[in-house]
Amino acid sequence: MKKRDFGWLTCLPFYGVHVAAVVGVALVGFSWRGVGLAAALYAVRMFGVTGGYHRYFAHRTYRTSRAFQFVLAVLAQSSIQKGVLWWAAHHRDHHKHSDTPSDPHSYRDYGFWYSHVGWILSTETEATDYARISDMARYPELRWLNNYHLVPALTLAVALRVFGGWEALVWGFFVSTSLLWHGVFTINSLSHIWGGRRYATTDDSKNNFVLALVTLGEGWHNNHHYYPRSVRQGFHWWQVDITYYVLRGLALVGLVWDLHVPTQETIDGDVGMQRDSSRRTGSRPSAARGTRDIAVEAPALSSPTLADAE
Repeated sequence: MKKRDFGWLTCLPFYGVHVAAVVGVALVGFSWRGVGLAAALYAVRMFGVTGGYHRYFAHRTYRTSRAFQFVLAVLAQSSIQKGVLWWAAHHRDHHKHSDTPSDPHSYRDYGFWYSHVGWILSTETEATDYARISDMARYPELRWLNNYHLVPALTLAVALRVFGGWEALVWGFFVSTSLLWHGVFTINSLSHIWGGRRYATTDDSKNNFVLALVTLGEGWHNNHHYYPRSVRQGFHWWQVDITYYVLRGLALVGLVWDLHVPTQETIDGDVGMQRDSSRRTGSRPSAARGTRDIAVEAPALSSPTLADAE
């Protein structure tokens, strides 16, 4: 059972940012310029989470240079969701144990609040499992960032205050960060509750168009759990995946390359990865209506065919 002990050094700043957002807006007032700044920094940092933390560091769905790898890590950590190695290691645990008691944020076992935010505040999840993320932990600059994970966010906050004043700090940092947190967290909570299921995975992952818009494409969560190695989570043209579009653009200018996408055969059905769900340690058949008894296992999270950053 997950511990219900929460670290105050984590909880106080977390709730403090929310309070600062509300009180700050009351003091500096509403402005469309502030809203625009909040929206812009929400989108840019959301990409840091989705394209950096998630699709690169956790799943290695594309390749990049060591320098741009560092840029992605800094951008991701400006979202204040702890260190890059911490985030990726816990996400790999989520895929290994999805919707079982060993999942860091199982809605099925621990309820909505814990899967949404409680898990990231819990003392049980404070440590970084370097063995789980050994492929990325060999870079000293990433280990440094992981240890001093607040540096990018604090640098952003100071820059907003210095160059934009209190309005920029309130809207660009406190309001934007509060919204960003809950946008990201919906994938751990709502994406395992609300939506449709195309693939019979062993977890409760679901596809949701609204959440895909909120998270730049992460809402196609059932697709992702079916084939987590794919850099593209919206498998069809109508499944909007802004993160993938941005990565395609970065590929055109040579900043990233070797974007891994599923074959049409894989998209069309449960190809080559079926096994009885009872073989998966700690797993249980999906409770979703209409899914089959045969589960689809996710491929390896760190494929040996994907070379390290160059």
